[in-house]
Amino acid sequence: MPQPSLAIAFKLDTQQRAIVADAFAGTAKAVHLVDFDDPGRQAALRDATVLLAWNTAKDLRPGEANLLRTARLIQFMTAGIDFIPLGELPSAVPVACNGGAYAEPMAEHALAMAFAAAKRLSIEHAALARGQFNQFAQNRMLAGGVCGILGFGGVGAAVARLARGIGMRVHAINRSGRTEQTVDWIGTPDRLPDLLAAADVLVISAPLTRVTRGLIDADALARMKPDSILVNLARGEIIDEAALYAHLLAHPGFTACIDAWWVEPVRHGGFRTDYPFLDLPNVIGSPHNSGQAGSRDVGLHHALANCLRVFRGEVPLHLIEPDERIG
Repeated sequence: MPQPSLAIAFKLDTQQRAIVADAFAGTAKAVHLVDFDDPGRQAALRDATVLLAWNTAKDLRPGEANLLRTARLIQFMTAGIDFIPLGELPSAVPVACNGGAYAEPMAEHALAMAFAAAKRLSIEHAALARGQFNQFAQNRMLAGGVCGILGFGGVGAAVARLARGIGMRVHAINRSGRTEQTVDWIGTPDRLPDLLAAADVLVISAPLTRVTRGLIDADALARMKPDSILVNLARGEIIDEAALYAHLLAHPGFTACIDAWWVEPVRHGGFRTDYPFLDLPNVIGSPHNSGQAGSRDVGLHHALANCLRVFRGEVPLHLIEPDERIG
């Protein structure tokens, strides 16, 4: 019986190849597509038990996806894969994202942005640069407030742990309305109005789906406290861009911390906003780098662990539902 194989669709450096070799020693052979010519790539893909990829639209050549029909899993390195055309992959082959792989650095980023907003760091830095020393301007304590988390997967749970550690209460929403994590309140998506009304800090860590696209619209923003802090780590498209800009203009005490933008280089080939968010004093921006705290090898280990589940006869985690395989 042939040895099962893991086909890796992108280039790894020497250290990363060693990580893969150690992870699969005695279990499966690892083959790197970048090492082969066209016939070798095709043979490797036909024989692959699992494919590990960043973006199959870029990692694979035309027609190669069809060679994966007998694979048992296509595992992606990224946690969010809404920008990958999953409809081009064999429909019978399970697809998994790298859910939770970058949870800890993303949670730290969320809290850092929330602290920066609450303590007015960007505003007072700019004031100091103008020669203004606003020592007695009021800032805010996060302790005692409510951290609302929309999307309570790996990232949401990591945010909750940090938020509770600084004395915040945690309210969360997920599909089931249940969790084994420690929270003060959890509800299903139909309870979103309750979450919005309670949150002093709202962290968005939900995937972009048909349901979540445009979920935070003008009505949703109007339900939030006028001095809430909104932190988006997920996808820009979950928030109505025009509605958010209008809300920020109308509510100067409201702060938007934007890590995930509507048009970004990786997904769209460039960075663009339709509104001048970065000119507003109540916006804190970062270039969707919340998961980039030296975490690529962490992400690789996480993805390989899910691949190993397949080779051990276990059900892989973070599978994408068939109705979300669009594009």
